[in-house]
Amino acid sequence: MSEVPSGRVRGGWVLAVRAWPIWGLPRWLLTYVILVTLGYAAAIAVAAESLPAVTSTRLAIFGLLVVGSLATVEMTRRSGENAGVVKDLYAVWELPIAILLPPLFALIAPIARIIFTQWRIRQIDGHRRIFTAAVIGLSYGVASATFHEVAGDARLTSGRSGDTAWWLAAAAAAAVFQWAVNQVLLLPAVKGTDPALRIRDLVLNRESLQNDLIEMSAAVLATAAIAVTALAVVLLLPLMTVLQRSSRHAQLVNDSRIDSKTGLLNAGTWHGEASCELSRARRTGTPLTVALIDLDEFKAVNDSYGHLVGDRALRMIADSLRMLLREYDIAGRFGGDELAVLLPQTGEREARRILERIRAHVAGKPMLTDPAQVDGPTFGCTISVGATTFWGGAATLTELLASADAALYRAKQSGRNQVRLLASARPQASEPQSRPRERAAIASLGENCPTASDEYYAS
Repeated sequence: MSEVPSGRVRGGWVLAVRAWPIWGLPRWLLTYVILVTLGYAAAIAVAAESLPAVTSTRLAIFGLLVVGSLATVEMTRRSGENAGVVKDLYAVWELPIAILLPPLFALIAPIARIIFTQWRIRQIDGHRRIFTAAVIGLSYGVASATFHEVAGDARLTSGRSGDTAWWLAAAAAAAVFQWAVNQVLLLPAVKGTDPALRIRDLVLNRESLQNDLIEMSAAVLATAAIAVTALAVVLLLPLMTVLQRSSRHAQLVNDSRIDSKTGLLNAGTWHGEASCELSRARRTGTPLTVALIDLDEFKAVNDSYGHLVGDRALRMIADSLRMLLREYDIAGRFGGDELAVLLPQTGEREARRILERIRAHVAGKPMLTDPAQVDGPTFGCTISVGATTFWGGAATLTELLASADAALYRAKQSGRNQVRLLASARPQASEPQSRPRERAAIASLGENCPTASDEYYAS
């Protein structure tokens, strides 16, 4: 039987390690992930050194809560795991561990759930799972230390109302600390993965804060119930499963509105929201602008560099829209390589300024021909934009889109990489006195401004 040379074995390991996806991260993000993971390992080592005597009761509580967490994972397996940042209710199982047991248990509690999720739900890059376990473990470690420092000798079952109130307050404070530490550790990695993502949209929006508050409240109540009797775990399991499925259902409904390739609204959702904005503009007498954006020479990009690079170029444009548009603007994928944008309460001059800024940003951003080569060759992308402004009347969204499409065609025919805007009719009776000056300003913008024969009259 021949032996494999040790050098070849070592070479195979080296090649395998070099093939890990983690090395494709930006250098600062790679450093951050490694530091957080090492910090997590160090925290476990320190907590293990100061671990008090482990009793059978503590082991039983830890085992029951871990089993409850794994059972919740298994019962929601059919719904799968959403991509990106996942909102869940596992704090109901893991916060009690942080409150009722020493910090070491809180640090290691997420490990079993993360491994089980990787095995049963969805396999993703290992470094992402490890980093997730580190972030969650450290946040619960902080929560555990906070509770034991604040609560001291207070006991929920002491029979004294003062102790009960102080215990619940300390548990709530620990839950808030866990949430805060989790966000602080996680957001740099999320932002590094998607620079166009706005932190406010992810964390500080009303729906997200409401979900987090519900999760923390349920976790504190579950902790109180388990502090009274460990048998409460049996009653919590079906309740938490229903809540978890409800939470996942809400996420799936939200995901059904999003185009998976660009992260913008899909065509149907964009059309619905844009129709609502058009109705509002018609009621309030305010203008709005509809624009179509098309990636120039998209077929040539696909033929020259491959469809994956073409998809990356499309995502880059979508990221630019999320970065440069206002919060109340509506952007979606119209179809193929075309994106649609609705700018509420926006006339021609302001619309042209916004769209020109987007066009210039895309034109000035080089794209790698091979994403694996950070310093490799690049190529430039440009976009053509066609837009029209609604000033009132009976125009439908379909008619506005047709006008924007005509403007887009003119931009393509005139050499691409430009913004064309076709003006619609303006209301006669209620038009403000400043409107003639705005007309003069628009007319002075140069050759890209449409002539009288180019205007689209909505009424």
